[in-house]
Amino acid sequence: MCRAYQDLCLPPEASNLTVLRTAIRRLHPDTLAVRGWRAARKRYYRDLLSAHQAAQDQARAQPG
Repeated sequence: MCRAYQDLCLPPEASNLTVLRTAIRRLHPDTLAVRGWRAARKRYYRDLLSAHQAAQDQARAQPG
């Protein structure tokens, strides 16, 4: 699982929007301001959402 996703400390029940909002709040403002890093930020967000989906799938698969 993605280390950056684990650092967010969000439960698998959290919505995708909550994951994105939390990730954006944790980024440094200078990181958000650089236009040249837009593609990298989008890739970072996609990776986080992918890890979140994996966490949701894992939570569903566990008996309980």
